[in-house]
Amino acid sequence: SHDLWTSRQKMPFDFRRLDVYRKIPKDFTKPTTAGALISVLSILFIVFLLYTELSAFITIETVSELFVDKPGSEEEVRVKLNVTIPKLKCQYVGLDIQDDMGRHEVGFQGDVVKIPVENDEGCRMEANFNIKKVPGNFHISTHASRSQPQEVIMSHYIHSVEFGDDQLSQTHLKFKGSFVPLKNIDRTTAKSDHAHDYYMKIVPTVYQPLYGDKMSGYQYTVAYKNFSSWSHHRSMPAIWFRYDMNPITVSYTDRRRPFYHFITTICAIVGGTFTVAGVIDSFVFTAHEVIRKMELGKLS
Repeated sequence: SHDLWTSRQKMPFDFRRLDVYRKIPKDFTKPTTAGALISVLSILFIVFLLYTELSAFITIETVSELFVDKPGSEEEVRVKLNVTIPKLKCQYVGLDIQDDMGRHEVGFQGDVVKIPVENDEGCRMEANFNIKKVPGNFHISTHASRSQPQEVIMSHYIHSVEFGDDQLSQTHLKFKGSFVPLKNIDRTTAKSDHAHDYYMKIVPTVYQPLYGDKMSGYQYTVAYKNFSSWSHHRSMPAIWFRYDMNPITVSYTDRRRPFYHFITTICAIVGGTFTVAGVIDSFVFTAHEVIRKMELGKLS
């Protein structure tokens, strides 16, 4: 026994003893038609699932979240207004701005361009200005004009009303948004004595693409009504854009599934499919053998 113990100590360690995947010689295996069919179906099933998982991995998912806007972040919002009034001369057209913080500006004189149209009988107004994040309105009227026309007709065509910079617009997004709902709106057939009210709910929006810097913008919804406007026995219509700023910000973030999650899923698909296929093949083979023995009358 002492010599046996000594001989075992002298034997080199065989690394192959750690192999948990022991190989069975082909002479001890038997191929079957059912096994071949199950193997082919298993491979096709694995290829299908691998393709599905790869498509899901390379697809960028856009996740939306809501959070309360921080006070003091971006105190003002840029507004871009582009409207044509075909039946009112530029000398009468003005822009007035009001808000709940006490601003009351009649005849805004900032970045405003008036372009005569319709043989100088109409006017196209393009204006850029800032508003605070409080409820208010801006409107097109004749209030700032030193003289009034015989008739104030506010039928109009809205080319666009936009909030914020051009940093974020619908062209950047892969999902449905409402950044410029007031675009190419035709009210030129409205009644001559009617005023026009647009009620807008503005929603701050941020977008973080998978690659690149975060972008911000403003979406808004709009409701419209018109009504007959009379003051001091004469029609005094205007085009009102009333707005309210939503304190809730919508955040869109592009995300892709982590690579480790993709690898884990692939391993689960391959391992799980072969395991289930092995169980099915064993069951089919055993059932086939039982039936064969019954037919030979050898079932004990």
